[in-house]
Amino acid sequence: MPFTVWGLALAQALLTTGNILLVSVAALIGKQLASHPALITLPIALQFTGTILSTLPSAHLMQRFGRKFGFVLGNVVGIAGTLVALKGLQAESLAGFAFGTFLIGMAVGTAQQYRFAAIDAASVAQRPRAISMVMAGGIVAAVLGPNLAIWAQNWAPDNVFVGAFYGLLALYILALLVIFWLPLAKPSAQQQTQTGRSYGELFKQPLLVGAVLSGMIGYGVMVLLMSATPVAMDDMNFAFPAIASVIQWHVLGMFAPSFFTGNLIRRFTSRSVILWGCGLLIISALVNMAGISYWHYLISMLLLGVGWNFTFIGATHLLAFTYQPEEQGKVQGMNEFLVFSAAAVGSLFAGQGVAWLGWGWLNAFAIVLVLIVTVVIWRLQDPSQRAEAAK
Repeated sequence: MPFTVWGLALAQALLTTGNILLVSVAALIGKQLASHPALITLPIALQFTGTILSTLPSAHLMQRFGRKFGFVLGNVVGIAGTLVALKGLQAESLAGFAFGTFLIGMAVGTAQQYRFAAIDAASVAQRPRAISMVMAGGIVAAVLGPNLAIWAQNWAPDNVFVGAFYGLLALYILALLVIFWLPLAKPSAQQQTQTGRSYGELFKQPLLVGAVLSGMIGYGVMVLLMSATPVAMDDMNFAFPAIASVIQWHVLGMFAPSFFTGNLIRRFTSRSVILWGCGLLIISALVNMAGISYWHYLISMLLLGVGWNFTFIGATHLLAFTYQPEEQGKVQGMNEFLVFSAAAVGSLFAGQGVAWLGWGWLNAFAIVLVLIVTVVIWRLQDPSQRAEAAK
C-alpha cells in the first residue's frame, strides 16, 4: 500500500478524533450558553451546515489546485474555527461559538475528501483497501475523542470545556503537518482545464445513481436511527451509561469492519458488499421492532454500524468508476453534498420521528428507504464484472 495512503489514514484519524471530541461537548456548551432551549443545538446545526456547504467548493478547488492545497486550506479553516469557538466560549457568546463550529464544519467537509485522495494514490486493484484504511482511522477516533474530552476538563480552571478546544487545536495542527509532509499528486492539465460532461449527462449513468443513492440512504438511515436511539432509550428510562454503551458499540461497528471491507470488495465486488450492507441495515431495524431490551438496542446499533460501513465504502468504490479525470471534482463534490445533506436530514428528523411516528414505525420507514437502494443496486452490474466480461 502506498505511503501516501498511510499518511491520509493518520490525518483522517486525527480529524475524526477532533470531530468526535467536538460532538461530545458541543451540545453541553450550547446548553450552557443558550438563552432559549431551541438554541441549544445551534452549534451542531451550523457545523452540519458548514460541512454541507464546503463539499462542492472544496472538490472543485482541489481539482483546480490539487489535493494538498485543498487539505491545507481546510485544516487552516479548522484551526481558525477552533480559535473562534474558543473565543466565543470564553466570552460566553453562543453566536461566536456557533460561528466557530460552522468553520470547523467546513474543515470536516474538506476532510471527507481524504478517502478520494486515497483512491488517487492507489492502483485500481488497491482502491478498496485504500478506502478502508482511511476509514479505519475512525476506530482510533472513537476511543480517543470522548476520552480526550474527559481528560481536557482539567486543562483550564475557569471552564471545563475550554481544554477540549486546546486539544482540538493540537489535533488540527498535527493533521496540517501530516498533509504538508505527504507527496500528494498535482492535478493534470486535463483536470485543470477541461470540464467534462454536464450533471445531466453524468446522472444518466445507472452506476452513478446507484453509488450516490447508496451513500445517501446508507448514511441518512444510519444517522436517523443512531440519533433516535438515545431518545427512544431515554423514553424507556434507560440510564445514561447504558445509552452510552450502546452508542460505543455502534461506533465500533461503523469503523472496525474497515480492516476487512476492502478485501471483501476485492473478492466479492462492491455491488455485493453494498447489498450485504443493506441487508444488515434492514436486520438492524427489524431487531429494533422485535423488542425494547438493552440487548435489542445494542445488537441493532452494532448491525447498523456495520451496515453503514459496507454501504458507504462500497458506494465510494463504485463512484470511482463513474467519472473521467476532468469530472472528478464535479462528481465527488456533488456526491458529498447529497450524502451529507441526507445525513443532516436524518439527524434533524430523528427526534421528531420518534415523537410523530413512534419507534416501531420509524424503523419501518427506514426499511422502506433501504429497500429502494437494494432494488437499485440489485439491478446494476458491478464495473469489475463488466471488465471481466470485456476480456
